[in-house]
This record gives sequence, structure tokens and C-alpha cells, in this order.
Amino acid sequence: MTRVVSLFLPSWSTDRLRRKAGDAAHPAEAPLVLIGRDGNRRVVLAADAAAQGAGLRAGMPVTKAQVLVPGLIVQDADPDGDAEALDRLAAWLLRYAPIVAPDPPDGIIIDSTGADHLHGGEGAMLKGLIGRLAMSGLTARAAIADTWGAAHALARYAARPTRIAPPGHGRSILDPLPLTALRIAPSTVEGLRTLGFQCIGDLLAQPRAPLTLRFGPEIDRRIDHALGDLAEPIEPVRPSELVQVRRAFAEPIGTAETIARYIGKLVVQLCALLEERGLGARRLDLLCHRVDNRAQAVRVGMATPVRDVRRLTRLLCDKIETISPGFGIEVMTLRASDAEPLERKQAVSSLVEEAAPDVSDLIDTLMNRVGERAIYRLAPVASDVPERSVCRIPAMAADTGTSWPGHWPRPSRLLTQPEPVETVALLPDHPPVSFTWRGVHRRVKRADGPERVFGEWWKRDAELAAVRDYFRVEDEAGERYWLYRAGDGEDATTGSHHWFLHGVFG
Repeated sequence: MTRVVSLFLPSWSTDRLRRKAGDAAHPAEAPLVLIGRDGNRRVVLAADAAAQGAGLRAGMPVTKAQVLVPGLIVQDADPDGDAEALDRLAAWLLRYAPIVAPDPPDGIIIDSTGADHLHGGEGAMLKGLIGRLAMSGLTARAAIADTWGAAHALARYAARPTRIAPPGHGRSILDPLPLTALRIAPSTVEGLRTLGFQCIGDLLAQPRAPLTLRFGPEIDRRIDHALGDLAEPIEPVRPSELVQVRRAFAEPIGTAETIARYIGKLVVQLCALLEERGLGARRLDLLCHRVDNRAQAVRVGMATPVRDVRRLTRLLCDKIETISPGFGIEVMTLRASDAEPLERKQAVSSLVEEAAPDVSDLIDTLMNRVGERAIYRLAPVASDVPERSVCRIPAMAADTGTSWPGHWPRPSRLLTQPEPVETVALLPDHPPVSFTWRGVHRRVKRADGPERVFGEWWKRDAELAAVRDYFRVEDEAGERYWLYRAGDGEDATTGSHHWFLHGVFG
């Protein structure tokens, strides 16, 4: 089933202006409006959040806005610059899905079908998207639904800041939304309100013929777009630097065997272009344009730059079952949406050095089945605090150059969060005699410690005096655990003196 993300940028023009100005930008709390001309009048075309909070709106005369808000910052609008920047943003968002297009004047549309699992699911994908834009100074709301029209409406009128409509949602999610959510002309909206229509549900409950006779076919078309009864193709952005190949068919194709055969041919052509430019693909997008004007997209990612024909063909062919050819595919496009430099490597002679096993092919296969975030390895971090001394890095990432300390053993399983336990122990330096964890009472047979870990005072003032005393303990069943006491056992300012279990030894 098709899934579409609509990204709404409510303050796109003003956010872009502030981001462009950098350190010289006016403070966010200073009301800012962008102005232009409507005939002979100078009117507000865009207002930031501070200006809107002061009661300013698009379409308001500039003189009235300046009277209402003394000290208002007024600058000329740049619609052409906004449109060009929106195209660049859409090209940047190709990292999220193969089909991305600008939705002027303040939105982006993304066909995320089959790509959300690479980002941890739909919820994680939207959260990451909003977060990245926020770090870039862009306010955004996003929604995902089965159609462009439904996602567009939810992003603008129901997302706080995200909204995920369940697959196969139907008309129920549209009923409470205002008429303007259908993307119909303002004059048509006013005419409908005059007749007593207030929300989309009011329209859907009425016969369409009288509405079409009075207002024309626009209402009927937009309703069909939102409900998925009429296709609304997304024309994806095409950055000029993309490496891509294309194949058009005299007769539409549809069988899995034929699709696989032409995938192999396209991969050969693409790898030849990559070799000419000294590049390897980190991400491939296969776009299948059907005869019904819909597009099916397949995305595969690689942990390292690759231009091996057999590997890339196999990864793409593994996704053929996700392609729905409908009445046939008439055009196939294969592009390297992410490519990095890749040099030829001379084979190492076994007489000189034994080559290290290459597991990148296995990593690529697993990554495209369960998602990139699910495949990782652990790397040490320079920190004495156990939960901060480890981080996740990509499976094929280079070594960080940091190693774990070897003077004290560490458990093979470190809990995500230390869990409180009930203990019997003699303060200040003795290990527990017994402890109760998850409802099970355990008697300690032998123990080693304490290992004192001090707080990282340079990160937080609260850790200035904080300490932990860690003990390795073994119960009567031979199970070994890693316990610590919060505090030094004497001074209350060093910790609560409660006990916690932090890890389990294998």
C-alpha cells in the first residue's frame, strides 16, 4: 500500500531568511514579516511565529502591521529564492526516500512506500525528519497517510507536530478537517461556507453532482485525490549530479523474471558510469513508472561504497516482491542517490598477507532486510561512567581509536538502565551479603571490590561530588553480577546510598 509523507513548513520564508543571515540574523523573539505587492498595495506575505503571536497575518496591509506592532522588522519577500531553496531541500531529503518533490509554496511531499523500515519505522522516520530540520532552524510539521491529499491535509490541520494515519484509513480521518484542507480555491471555500458547509465531512455526506454543477469539477477532483480514487503522481526532484540510467520499454513489462533481467542490465550500465567517475554506490533507488501514471520505488543501501554488479543486482532483485507492476511498467530508472569515492584495490597475495574476511556483503543483506539502525556494533567512548563508555556505530565504520580499560573486568551484558535492588550490606566498604533483584532473593557467595567511579563534574554540576562503588558478586548458583552503591557509604552528598544492579557477567 502506498504511503505518502507531507512535510509542512509554516514559517518557511522567514526561517530561510534567518538561516541565510546566520549570526547576523535578528533574534527569534523579534517579530519579522516579509512584504510584497498586491496590485498597488504593500501587504504582508509571510509572518514568523512572533509576528503571528502579535496578531499579524498574511494579506494584512504593511502600514496596519507597523501600527499594531511597534519595532516590527520588515523585509522584502523573495518568492523565487524560496522556490529554489525548496527544491534544494527536496533534493537533500532524497536520503529518506527515492521519490521526493517540492509542494510549493511551503511543503515537501515524499513517497515513503517501502523506505520507512530503513529509518526505524514511520514514527521514527517522522521524528528524525522533524528533528533534523529543527537543528537547521526550520519549523516543520509532518503527517503520513495513504494519499498525497490526505497527508497534505493532516500535516497542516492535524499534526502536533506529527500525525500518522493508519494504513487503509479511508475518509474517517478527513471528516473533521476544514474545507481549506482539500486544496480548493478560496473563492470556492467561501461559496461552500455560504451554503452551510463547515468541514470535509459535510461535503462527503452530500451528492457530488449538484456541487459539481455549481462549483465545477475542482471539488470532485480534490476529494478523489484525498480518498485515493484518482491518482496524483509525484514528479520527483532530479538533481543534476545524480548518476542514473534509464530504460523505456516498447511493451510494458510485469513479470518478476523480466523485471530481474532488466535490473541486471541497468546495474551493468550504472556501474560503468560509477567507474568512470571513480565512485561507489552507498544507496540505490529503482523507480518503476507504470502505465497508470503511478510509480513504484525500491531502495537499497550499502554499508560501504560498492560498484560490484553481482552484489547490487542481488540486493535489488531481493526487493522485486515489493514491486506491484499493475497493468505494466513502461519505464525503469536506476540511480545512485548516494555515491562516494571508491578506488580500485589491488588483490593481496596470500604469500605476503592473509586478506581479512569481507563481511560487507552480509551486512548489506541484513541491513536491507531489517533496517540500517538494527545493524550496528559497539565502540568504546572515553568515559569512566559505564553507561557513557559505549556507543553504537555503523557496522562497517572505521575504528574510533579508543579502547576500553583493561584493569577492571566489565560485564558482557550491561543493562540499559541500572535497576534498583534490595541488599543487606555493611557500610561503608563491604559488599552485599545478599540482594533481591526482580523479586528473586540471592545470597552472595563471594565478591570483589569496591571499584570507585567518580562523576564527570565537567559535564554537570550535580556530579561534582557524586561517586559509585562497584562490586563483582557471585551467588550460590554461580551467577555473577555487577552491583554498585550510589555514594561512598558515609557522606550523603555523594549519593543516595541505594544499591543498583548494572550488569550481568556471562
